[in-house]
Amino acid sequence: MDVTMPQLGETVTEGTITRWFKQVGEEVAADEPLFEVSTDKVDSEVPAPAGGVVTEILVPEGETVEVGTRLAVLDGGGAGAPTAEPAASAPTGPSEPEPEPEPEPRPEPEPEPERAAEAEPRPAAGAPPEAPEQPEPPEPPEPRRRPPPTAAPPSAPAQGVTSPLVRRLLDQHGLDAASIRGTGEGGRITRRDVMAAAEQTRGGDVAPGQAPPAPRQPGPLARTQNGDERIPFDNIRRRTAEHMVRSKATSAHVYTSVEVDFERVERARRAHQAEWRAAEGFSLTYLPFISRAVCDAIVEFPRVNASVDGESLVVRHAVHLGIAVDLDFQGLIAPVIRDADGKRLWLLAREIRELAERARAKQLSPDEVLGGTFTITNPGPYGSFITLPIINQPQVAILSTDGITKRPVVVEGPDGDDAVAIHHTGLFALAWDHRAFDGAYASAFLRSVKEILEHRDWEAELA
Repeated sequence: MDVTMPQLGETVTEGTITRWFKQVGEEVAADEPLFEVSTDKVDSEVPAPAGGVVTEILVPEGETVEVGTRLAVLDGGGAGAPTAEPAASAPTGPSEPEPEPEPEPRPEPEPEPERAAEAEPRPAAGAPPEAPEQPEPPEPPEPRRRPPPTAAPPSAPAQGVTSPLVRRLLDQHGLDAASIRGTGEGGRITRRDVMAAAEQTRGGDVAPGQAPPAPRQPGPLARTQNGDERIPFDNIRRRTAEHMVRSKATSAHVYTSVEVDFERVERARRAHQAEWRAAEGFSLTYLPFISRAVCDAIVEFPRVNASVDGESLVVRHAVHLGIAVDLDFQGLIAPVIRDADGKRLWLLAREIRELAERARAKQLSPDEVLGGTFTITNPGPYGSFITLPIINQPQVAILSTDGITKRPVVVEGPDGDDAVAIHHTGLFALAWDHRAFDGAYASAFLRSVKEILEHRDWEAELA
């Protein structure tokens, strides 16, 4: 049976094969991971549609193909592979090799017209009958034959660049499609071709084919030393880099921070941690509390839950909350909790946990990382003090939640006197797009999140 490129999301039209888990001749069980595919949004492991033996792999690693393209062939008995060998070697099949020698005499006369065409190098692509007629007027055919070769090189790359991903990479690296030789089917330019050309350009700091001027790149990056290691970006790293650079070039980034006292949240966590772990199988962290407070604050300050469209601000009245997940230090991805503003603490905690686990296992679909309206990134578990995040386009704000630890704070006692106490506190940093609103609005939103976390009855929320 044929294995085809699956439809991994409503907006996904193509994917790049990044890894084959099985090779030709190896067996695969139904629902066992067969290959890994990378789209513009996410990397996913795709299971085998049925059990069998891989008899053909039609699309190699690194190739980008459209949805529905045949990728491989599975055969339950593995009979597909041997049938190809008798066709190539005559001794193995008694019935089939006999008709094969008969057509062999026919190809022999064909080289003769080819040689006639070879006498004139240009007409090799033309029909054989035209070759003998053209030697009489040699001058007119030559100009007719010369224009096609000059026009062919530019057209071949143009026809090959059909992928939006490839066009975006060409634009990002400032490359000309005509300067890249496509290695894909029909001369199509693949992602691997673009990245190889970009690497060649970076190595010399000039366009392909040009001599690098010696004084152009002084400094340590112009040369490598013994012991240096060059680590090519993988797909996740490249997509993260592209997205971050594009965001900085798009939004007018501004940062506002606030200190939050988590003592009330901490007491609720301690009181319910054992019960929670027994019921859910994982620890109750600060992130669900923060997510709940953010969703409630957005109701009062909806413009942080929006996107810029030309000279308009499109305010989203449903909160689709993105939670940035670290992929083993190889990149970030932000799966989305749909309609998070309508979910209570327990459900938010479960969905955050589930999405993070499936993101690290490469089991997310592209639709699960699309449509976010506000994002939270959480470097706090690593003990960070304050992080200035980059907005997740096309959103207008992202909140960073840093390390929460015990610090001395000033509190007001029952008699109205000030006192110093040890509380769990942490810093929030909001990156926001100054095109969407101003500093007073951003600060008021943060104050609302802070007040919800510090004053809500979280014991009742967990009861």
